[in-house]
Order: sequence, then C-alpha cells, then structure tokens
Amino acid sequence: MALQQMLWKVAEETEVEMTLTDKILKVNGAVNDFVWVKVGLILLIGTGVLMTVLTKVFQISHIGHWWKRTIGGVFKKDTHNKKDKGAVSQFQALCTALAATIGTGNIAGVSTAICTGGPGAVFWMWLAAFFGMMTNFSENILGIYYRRKNKDGEWSGGPMYYLQDGLGGYKGCKGLGKVMAVIFAICAILASFGIGNLGQINKITLNLNSAFFSDVNAPVLFGGENGITVVHLVIGLVLMIIGGFIIVGGLKRIANVAEKVVPFMAIAYVLGTIVVFCTSIGMVGDIFKSIFKFAFGIKAVAGGFAGVVVKEVITEGCKRGVFSNEAGLGSSVMVHSNSNVKEPVKQGMWGIFEVFADTFVVCTMTAVVVLSYGAKSGIINLQTGVIDKTVDSATLVAKSFGSVFGKGGEMFVAIALLLFAFTTVLGWSHYGSKAVEYLTGAKGVKVYRAIFTLVIVTGALMTSSLAWDISDTFNGMMMIPNLLGVLALSPQVMKITKNYVDRKIKKKDVAPMLSYDKDIENEHAKAVAAGEE
Repeated sequence: MALQQMLWKVAEETEVEMTLTDKILKVNGAVNDFVWVKVGLILLIGTGVLMTVLTKVFQISHIGHWWKRTIGGVFKKDTHNKKDKGAVSQFQALCTALAATIGTGNIAGVSTAICTGGPGAVFWMWLAAFFGMMTNFSENILGIYYRRKNKDGEWSGGPMYYLQDGLGGYKGCKGLGKVMAVIFAICAILASFGIGNLGQINKITLNLNSAFFSDVNAPVLFGGENGITVVHLVIGLVLMIIGGFIIVGGLKRIANVAEKVVPFMAIAYVLGTIVVFCTSIGMVGDIFKSIFKFAFGIKAVAGGFAGVVVKEVITEGCKRGVFSNEAGLGSSVMVHSNSNVKEPVKQGMWGIFEVFADTFVVCTMTAVVVLSYGAKSGIINLQTGVIDKTVDSATLVAKSFGSVFGKGGEMFVAIALLLFAFTTVLGWSHYGSKAVEYLTGAKGVKVYRAIFTLVIVTGALMTSSLAWDISDTFNGMMMIPNLLGVLALSPQVMKITKNYVDRKIKKKDVAPMLSYDKDIENEHAKAVAAGEE
C-alpha cells in the first residue's frame, strides 16, 4: 500500500511538472535537429562514401574474401578461439555486437520509419547501410589498431582511444583528441541508460503485457485505467534480477549468453517473417516498387494528406538505420576491440557482416512484412505511399504476425522483442562499462554496473517517450566525434587495408600493420608469422 501511495505521489508531481517536460522536449528537439539533420546525416553518409572510395569499394570488390572469412568460416577453430584470457572469440565479439544492435530498432524502429517517412524510408536505410558497412569496417580497424590492455589483462578499445591516440597523435591535436574522447565517453554512458536500457525494457514490458497479460485484471499502480500495473513492476523486477546476474559477470558472461541467444533469435525471427511474407508473395513487386518510388517523398493527395518531403524520408530512413545497425556511432567497436584477433582488417570484415545481417537481412524482412500487412489491411497504400497516421507503429509488426498466426503470432513477436531488446541491454551495459573505465578507471565500472542494473526496473514503469527522444539525441552526439575521428584517421585506415590486401590477397612479402603500440605489434607479428592467425 505504501508503495502504491508513493507511486501515486510521483505520478501527481509528474503531471504538475508537465511544462518542464515540454521544455525538455523542446530543447531536445532543437538539439536533435541540429545533431541529425544539419550535421549528423552529412557526416554519416559522407564518411561512408569516403571510406568506400578509399578502400576501393571493399564491401563489393572483396565480397568473396570477407564473406569467406566471416560467416563463411564460422565453424573454423580460430573463429571460436578463446585462448587469450583478456579477449573473447571473434564469433563472440560479433554475437555481442549483434546482441546490442539487433533490438527494438529492427522491429519497432523499422515500422516507425515507414509510418513516419513512408515506404521510401527503407531505401535510405539500405543506402545508409551500404556505406555504413565501410564506416563500421573502418571503426573496427581503428578499434583493434589503437586498443591496449587494462590492469586486469582485458583489451580496452573504442573511439575514446583512437580519438585520444590517433587524432591526438597529429601535430597540435593532442588536446582536441582528448576532449573529443571525453565527450564521446560521456554521451556513450548517457545513451547506455537511455537507448541501451530504459527504452529497451519499456518496449519489452509493453509488448509482454499486451501479448500475455492483457486479460489480467492487475491492480493499477498509477496512470489511470490503462496505466502502469503490478504486472509491469513484476516484469521489471524479473528482468532486473536476470540482467544483474549476467551484467555483473562482465563481458565474458555477456558474450557467452550472446553466443547462444543471438544466432537462435535471428534465425527464428527471419524464418517467421518469411512465413508471413509468403502469404503475400504476389505483392512482392508492388512492395519493392513502392520503396524505390517514394524514396524521394510522397506527394499530397486528396483527403488532406500533407505528404512527406524528401528531407523527412531521408532523415527518418538514415536515423532508423543507424539506430538499428549502429554503424557510425562507434558503440560496437568497444566489443569488437575485445576480440582475440590480431589483424585489424579481419575484425573490420566482421563489422561489414554485422551491418549486412542487421539491416539487409533482419530490417528488410521486417519492412516487407509491415508493407505487405499494411497494404492488405488498408493501412498503407502502395500506389500512393499514403499511410494511416492513426496506426500504432509499436504494434504494427505484432499485428502483421497476428494476421497470419493469430494470437500466437503476437506472442512470437513479443518473445522475439524480449530476446532482441534484452540482449541489447546486455551489450550496451558493456559499452557503458568501457566508457566509464576510460573516464574513471576500473574502479568506477562496478558502481556503473550496479546502477545500470537497478535502472532496469525503471524502464518497466515508464509511460513517457522522453527517454527515447533524448537517447536519439545522445546517439547523434556520440556519432559526431566518432565520425570526425574516423575521417581524420582515414589515411591510416587506407594504409592498414592496403597492407592487408597486399599480404593476404596479393601475397606480397611486406611487414604487417597490426598496432600503433610497437610492443603489441611485435607480439602480434610473431603470432601471425607463426600461423596462429
């Protein structure tokens, strides 16, 4: 009873202070517009294009090579090698990165992009992902090249280090590199609580409640008839306990869970989308035609529909694409840098596959399901691009599955979202830990993990989208210093890539480029020469 009264009081205070929330939303909206529209998208696409050119379209010109050495070699021994106590295997690094990237963005994010920007938003998700492959490739190369080991013998890498030692290594840029590294780390920590925790848990709770407990007459804690109930609280507490057990165990435990869950959840979800899609196989031509037709906006039509301008389509598609695959954010670099790999380019190629799997496979299948269901139900007109603005994008995918599998389909999506979003929470807990480690050393990590775990239950009790909106802004704020670092170090990426191609593909006898630290480079060079990689 005391808990219920306390929550009522919090709810009443929140209602009184709605004007403050509105002000926060207004300020956040202005910052978000600047970060994403005026700066971020230009940097995002521009960096991807530049790195594609500098690496001679590596994602296409060497597609057979990177495919063979990533998912094509998934059963090879070195892919799962865990001999290095301070590292995880290449496959574990990929699964942990995918755990953090394959989340609500692949389900709710895609439907949101379509509902906001129209079918054409999918085209810009693809374009951003095509160039994002080389952005992620470059980030991972720099992450491996500039990493170092902490006092516990664990690899530490990420944008903080290549901004500090890479950008900061240029004449007169030492202070600039350090400042940008600190800004990135702070934004990464804040984003980890938002998009990496509160938002994900909130979506899990809402979907589980809708799919499994909608008929349960649970006591309402606050928010009125359709407000927060005891069910929300119980879900939050259970997720907090499970999450705490895994998160406190650090990267090794997170990687072990991700290695087992990610392949299963991705394959199961894709198979489910294929079944749903097959029920509308005759619409495939109209679906893809609408994606390309409305890539540059939707004209206003009779009935008061205002249309969607090209700026909105591009912005929404690219934002949701980055929100999903994280190429350009620099976040996944922090786990890729923990791989036992010696060759920077080798981990870079896993970054290419990561974006491919996340966007070109999972997001595309979600988009096809949403568009086919939307067209059949009258929500989306594939001929005009018009979308019913009253539709709830958060439940659109569940309804798509429900139209084929009934209530079981909605339950399947709720479980898929649970696995996707919860593993995202686990992955982001590592990202935040690495950012905290950079700022405070290892002593602050345990405190961060404890706070991060306790915050999980808060996400289950949220009713506002403020955390999502602010997280979107922090994502952009992470992206800017990271991309500036990648651009500044693009000559280094080009040299390392050329060195790898000369040695591994053209079979030239040249010395390898493996680390900025000479001691680490010598150690790795001996291992490479001995055939250990």
